[in-house]
Order: sequence, then C-alpha cells, then structure tokens
Amino acid sequence: MISVNDFRTGLTIEVDNGIWRVMDFQHVKPGKGAAFVRSKLRNLRTGAVQEKTFRAGEKVGKAQIDNRRMQYLYANGDQHVFMDNESYEQIELPAASIEYELKFLKENMEVSIMMYQGETLGVELPNTVELEVTETEPGIKGDTASGGTKPAILETGLSVQVPFFINQGDRLIINTTDSSYVSRA
Repeated sequence: MISVNDFRTGLTIEVDNGIWRVMDFQHVKPGKGAAFVRSKLRNLRTGAVQEKTFRAGEKVGKAQIDNRRMQYLYANGDQHVFMDNESYEQIELPAASIEYELKFLKENMEVSIMMYQGETLGVELPNTVELEVTETEPGIKGDTASGGTKPAILETGLSVQVPFFINQGDRLIINTTDSSYVSRA
C-alpha cells in the first residue's frame, strides 16, 4: 500500500479493480475543509483517462509492473508480434490495444512491454523515435525566416507539423508523448 501523498508521475497503482498509471497529480489544501489529491490516471488495460480525487493520506495498492525489453518484429493481420531479446519468446498483441503506439513502431525497433502478473498490458515507447519523411511539400528557399510549419507524412503513416525546411527523405526525431517534431536526426 502507498499513500496518495506519495504520488509521482509514472507511478502505477491498483484502484477499483484496475491498473492505473498516474499521469498528473496536484495536492490541494483548501482554506476550509480537508486536504485532498486531485489526479489524472490512465487505465493500462483500456487506455481510458480518468480524473480521480483522493482524500489526503488515503492508501491505495501499488501495482508492480515488470518491463521486458522486446523487439517489434512484424504485423500478422490484426496481431503485432514482439520477441523477447533474452529468451526469444514471441508474444502477439492486438492492434486495438496498441493503436496509439503503432504510429511510432518500425520493424526491429526495441520497446518495453509492460507485464502485470503474467498479463501483457501494452507497449511503452521511448521518449523520442527517429522516423523518415515519406511525403511533404518541397521546401522553398527563404521560408525559414517566417517560422511556419507544414504537414509531413512519416514512414509509419504518422502526420506531423514540421518546419518549412524539412524535405522528403529527411530523418526526424519525433516526441512520442505528443507526436510533435523535435529536430532533424
């Protein structure tokens, strides 16, 4: 058990028969009444985001999540195959459970698979990934001064806004938390 006063971003807890990751939290001490903790939680089984308020000092169960390093191999219909780097054991995850993560996954890419008591919860991506631009309008000399952006389609099908000087074939670093352009690779 862990106190809600000890919440931190990324902590996994058990609440209401679900496994939740703390995305954001705020300790609130109103002038009148008892203190409480307002939190934003993401269900690791369904991906649903929920805001929940706890009384200060309330205890919740801490979920022990095991992260296993695996390599993304290929898509087999609606299933996506991952291989454990140590035991070479392969697991399949349905596309519906990793819909967001598929925008960043390339074959042979290493990721962490979240496991809870033998149950596979999902894929944890690195903070940034390197992807190639497959389609964008050509850059025009002198456009960089305005600081504008244009849409670009990446090799995984993800569409992001990039600066005007980015061209087709460029390799970009993309932030996986908000699908934003970071820099050229």
